[in-house]
Amino acid sequence: MVHGFAVKSGAEFGIFVCNSLMDMYRQLGRIDTMKKLFDEMPDRDIVSWNVLISGYVKSMRFKDAISVFCRMRNDTNLMPDEATVVSTLSACAAVEDLELGKEIHCYLRHQVGLTSIIGNALLDMYCKCGCLTIAREVFEGLPYKNVICWTTIVSGYVKYGKLKEARELFDRSPVRDVVLWTAMINGYVQFKRFDEAVELFREMQIKKVKPDKFVVVTLLTGCAQMGALEQGKWIHGYIDENRIPLDLFVGTALIEMYAKCGYVEKALEIFSGLREKDSPSWTSIICGLAMNGKTGEALKLFSEMKQDGFQPDDITFIGVLSACSHGGLVNQGREVFKSMKNTYHMEPKLEHYGCFIDLLSRAGKLGEAEELIKELPDGENDAIVPIYGSLLSACRIYGNLEMGERLAKRLLMIKSGDSSIHTLLSNIYAFSDKWEEVTQVRRNMKGLGVRKMPGCSSIEIDGIVHEFVVGDSCHAEIADIYYMLDRVSKPLVDLVENETESNDVFARYS
Repeated sequence: MVHGFAVKSGAEFGIFVCNSLMDMYRQLGRIDTMKKLFDEMPDRDIVSWNVLISGYVKSMRFKDAISVFCRMRNDTNLMPDEATVVSTLSACAAVEDLELGKEIHCYLRHQVGLTSIIGNALLDMYCKCGCLTIAREVFEGLPYKNVICWTTIVSGYVKYGKLKEARELFDRSPVRDVVLWTAMINGYVQFKRFDEAVELFREMQIKKVKPDKFVVVTLLTGCAQMGALEQGKWIHGYIDENRIPLDLFVGTALIEMYAKCGYVEKALEIFSGLREKDSPSWTSIICGLAMNGKTGEALKLFSEMKQDGFQPDDITFIGVLSACSHGGLVNQGREVFKSMKNTYHMEPKLEHYGCFIDLLSRAGKLGEAEELIKELPDGENDAIVPIYGSLLSACRIYGNLEMGERLAKRLLMIKSGDSSIHTLLSNIYAFSDKWEEVTQVRRNMKGLGVRKMPGCSSIEIDGIVHEFVVGDSCHAEIADIYYMLDRVSKPLVDLVENETESNDVFARYS
């Protein structure tokens, strides 16, 4: 091997050549070969250690990078330089190793000092580890703050839902690039403050900052979450007008937005128009068709996806099993569920069990569903309980009170904040005239602090999504809404009363 000759002739070639070879292997992605060369080197300098640590970080082997740093610190007299610190802090941020990150911060105070690059790395580490107070201290103490610093601190506050603080910092920033705008818009979308996201996007246009595909995809995600079709159409128009390339990233976001807003024909049109397709785009259209009850089309595209050589992932299977459930296709669903293990060597997750058990429950295959529920993998109670809920609901529909009670006893042992499950239990006991058990379920709800979640509905008018919660009177136009509701409902009440009086008269004279 080339590097073997370099090591044996170290006196002629020196550490410089070995370091260069290590860096070459790093760029080629041959990380194990790079490590082997490092171990064979008779002499190493700080660059040798830096190349190895950086190689591990860039190949996302963060724990290995931290291990190498600790080895360097313990086994050599070398002092970490800027490159060492930045790479190691990146690894600490990725695995949230706050303890080592703080040690490096302490070392920086006494040895190296804060350069702009080190300041950014330190800031990123504290933000990703959730230490926003220390992150803010580091940020305010930086002598020079570039746009990367501003983006890092804003993103840190956004990650933990502190949007007020994030917006204050965003407004303070003297320079804002597209990445900083995207970070703030993404925060509003992530925490379902879609109106503010759109407002900020419009401000971005006024400031003549040209959005990239990441901004529009973030906004399309918000439209999908809110069911804001008109806003989604407007963003699609913006993409066309500004000639933002309709690549797989943007195309998949459009497919998902149109499908979740119920405009399946447009989602299919976007999918068909993609020059290239990948597994996420196939998955997006299959799931979109499934959620809109287009069972046959979803299964047809699933077959085409496999024929074209694309590998389905766990999300694809959720879509396909949901389609089978909507269509009542028990045999097809059973085959799809089995194929996950037998053909694709994928272990079904709770979501897959949930879809298949729901399919069996709807079809009245209660015995098979109950056997399958015993195989559920471990998971959070709030994820497991709804799976029981679909079978429990089927027990009520099909009158299988014995199984319902069996499931009820298991459910009473699971603590959950899902009010619908407790309501189902109560209804099953009430149906069996077991009023003591009904009382016990309600006591359990009170003891667990479970409350029935109020209903919520939304409507989009002129591109603005309005949400209404039962008993809520916070809407700005609530007085006008109730006035119109009274005007609409009064004639209906009068009509019902008149019909009742007519029926009474008819009854008296018949």
